[in-house]
Amino acid sequence: MIIDKFLLKKIEVLKKRFSELSFLIRKPEMRHDKSVKLSKEYKIIYKIINYYNSYKEKKKYLKEIESLIKLDSELLEFAIFETKKNLLELEFLLNKIEYLLKKNNNTNHNNVLMELRAGTGGDEACIFVENIFRMYTMYFKELCWKYEILNMQQGTIKGYKEIIIEIQGKNVYGTLKFESGVHRVQRVPYTESQGRLHTSAITVAILPEEDYNNNINIVLSDLKRETFRASGAGGQHVNKTESAIRLTHIPTGIIAECQEERSQHKNYEKAIKVLRARIYQSELKIKNEKLSKERKSLISTGDRSAKIRTYNYPQCRVTDHRINKSIYYLDKFMNGKINEMITALKILEKENNYVT
Repeated sequence: MIIDKFLLKKIEVLKKRFSELSFLIRKPEMRHDKSVKLSKEYKIIYKIINYYNSYKEKKKYLKEIESLIKLDSELLEFAIFETKKNLLELEFLLNKIEYLLKKNNNTNHNNVLMELRAGTGGDEACIFVENIFRMYTMYFKELCWKYEILNMQQGTIKGYKEIIIEIQGKNVYGTLKFESGVHRVQRVPYTESQGRLHTSAITVAILPEEDYNNNINIVLSDLKRETFRASGAGGQHVNKTESAIRLTHIPTGIIAECQEERSQHKNYEKAIKVLRARIYQSELKIKNEKLSKERKSLISTGDRSAKIRTYNYPQCRVTDHRINKSIYYLDKFMNGKINEMITALKILEKENNYVT
């Protein structure tokens, strides 16, 4: 029973995390709910490290038995018995370590908030936001996931500047986390009279609900609340009532809007959810930048500055740059058939990181 190098790498990371947790859970100003969550993580990692230390002791003992046989052949029967017994114990310890690693990595099952935002490319980027939104929602339907639109901002001519949705279902984060980053499109826009190829980009952010709910506490006194009339479709109601909500988090300057509901109260609840996620996303970005020198892979990091995928319409090709994989059925891909790409990313992640 030999622990592979990927598992060893993960254990080394956990040792550093254990030292960090040992410090954090002793801080008197720590919020109770966050302290409970960190204490749970601390206990799991503590067990993993203990099992790993026992594993190393067993391996050391087996080597001593091998050396003992070379010195005294009469101890062969004893050595065989001890070797069999210790191999069984090593298998037990390894199974325990693997189980606890999976238990510690429970964010894969979280519901998520997905943010699609137009980047470079103007109107064409807004149109691509709409295209990608359609692609994902068709994929969600295949998996029987539920989704709710929290906010949509229409583009100047067509498409959307921004779409924020909440997704609920089985293993949502574990599947969608690979989608975080910059998605680039190469095609001839319908507004292009001379048939020239344009390159535009949008950003996708995936945030696990449990993470931003448990780690971000918003104080009401830190909020600036504004109401305004919703824009877009909605009939007479849109023009006559100020049901839309804009929240500004004063300490960070982060803004969240919601105008999807007719009720001002419901829009406020959704805006709070979006604001909490954006504050968490901002903190996560700062943390990732500090760790960028140590990061070897962009898979599952949520780094929105990374170009992860190109959709080339003339060649009917979609390429994921993290795994150098191209699929030549772009039309089907844009109709929600994206599972082949996601599966390939999951396989590589397992090979490189053992667990996410």
